Amino acid sequence: MKYAILVAAAAILVARIAMRVRGRARRAGGGVDQAPGPTTASPVAGLGAFIDRVGGDVGLVARREIRERLKGRTFRIATLVILLAVAAAVTIPVLTKGKQSAQHVGVVGTLSTPLRATVVATGDALKLEVNLVSEPSLAQAEDALRSGKLVAVLDGTRRIVVNQSLDSSDTSSDAVFVRALAASVSLQGGLEQAGIAPAHAAELAHPRPLPVTSLKPPQRNQTARTTAVYGLILTYILLTQYGTWLLMGVIEEKSSRVIEVLLSTLRARQLLAGKVIGIGAVAMLQAALIVGVALGLGAAEGSTLLHGTAPLEVVSALLWVVLGYAFYCWVYAAGGSLADRQEQVQSLAFPLQLPILLGYITSFTALGSGGASTLVKVLAYLPPTAPFSMPVLVGLGEATWWQFLVSVALTLVGIVLVSRGAAVIYNRAILRTGGRVHLREIVAAHAS
Repeated sequence: MKYAILVAAAAILVARIAMRVRGRARRAGGGVDQAPGPTTASPVAGLGAFIDRVGGDVGLVARREIRERLKGRTFRIATLVILLAVAAAVTIPVLTKGKQSAQHVGVVGTLSTPLRATVVATGDALKLEVNLVSEPSLAQAEDALRSGKLVAVLDGTRRIVVNQSLDSSDTSSDAVFVRALAASVSLQGGLEQAGIAPAHAAELAHPRPLPVTSLKPPQRNQTARTTAVYGLILTYILLTQYGTWLLMGVIEEKSSRVIEVLLSTLRARQLLAGKVIGIGAVAMLQAALIVGVALGLGAAEGSTLLHGTAPLEVVSALLWVVLGYAFYCWVYAAGGSLADRQEQVQSLAFPLQLPILLGYITSFTALGSGGASTLVKVLAYLPPTAPFSMPVLVGLGEATWWQFLVSVALTLVGIVLVSRGAAVIYNRAILRTGGRVHLREIVAAHAS
């Protein structure tokens, strides 16, 4: 979980840097980020040709947006940074797990075979490797303790010697192992001293555990929660990054008067739909690339990202990325039509990001605590916050299939409503210049 928190912080930082770099590049160059070099045939070009044939005028606008975004230097740098962060989040836990050091236990005197097996079994129960090291004398064993070569010394079955006294609040792996070792060796040694045969003593010291029954089904495992965290971060990055792209793209076309040329051959609805579809296609391409790298590294390195219920969380996260973009793309595009200067981006972006931040923070908090509050459960059914809250409920095992479908249905209704409202705002505000247009003016004009 701690690695996921680091990735979350990195994600927010990447999104902010990308927005600032893109804004400076636009102000300096007066246009979209450009990368040098001729355009060559590629699968992306084939996709653009297909969009042209199927989408008509809308497809032309969508292809233009795809080409400009993919050729932008900011897009490439931001994608590379995100992929590096994802690779680190998948790889670091695997490397850390693989570097777990063995517990070296010194033995002074002789131990019976069952006692040696008890020491090893104690380590196995704590998922620790234990090595028994025979020491010729207690003095030499104590020297090894002081130098850090041994974690503990068994002085027969009489006592266990450690280098430093263990505090009752110490929960390190060494402290937990020594406490468990003291209890298990004491039990095994006491049974043997009572004259019980070693084989029978081993059975008494390690009895068969009782069967455990439960009244409720098990909760989702840590793997599902971790995968939900990564999905939450991915959703936040894509919605903020591509929403801002839409916002800045609309403002740029309006401030440079390019929009007037475009609207001489296209209707406002066609232009708006083309921008939304084009930038959305780039967003889905980036999301697929990020998920593919994460799953590929997880499979190659043996990460737990692919184990347990994680595939369900991956599918849920990708679905809500699509639904979240389908909702917020209209909001950002309509917001961009209300401004006519790039300096107004920050003042417009902040109120649009408030519901995103609310859903992201409350959902992340729920994953950290291991349980969803009433607020998170309510937000899971509201279209602005459902892309964050519902995947978290799935990851925590607190959402049934019908609740999931209800949330999807409500979000689809919200997408239809917000797209219609955004089209009205865009159509009425996109040609207004000379200052920022206030939403109340659009509402008043539409009502009259």
